[in-house]
Amino acid sequence: MPSTYKEKLLKEIEGFPEEKIPKLYKIIHILRAELMQKTKKPAIRGSLKGIWKGSQIEEASYIEAKKSLFPYEAR
Repeated sequence: MPSTYKEKLLKEIEGFPEEKIPKLYKIIHILRAELMQKTKKPAIRGSLKGIWKGSQIEEASYIEAKKSLFPYEAR
């Protein structure tokens, strides 16, 4: 960044009332973090196949959950 922009920013900051400086700092900090953030590749999610190996579903719990999610099917 050219020093002229740094000088302009410093002059702007100097013009702020002292009690507003903490709020200005937070704004600049968040802005800097957003601007400097590197783009991430989306995580490749593996299959969920097989994660419930050997699990048993309690029939009563299944029926209760189904009724709560799909009350119109009970008619």
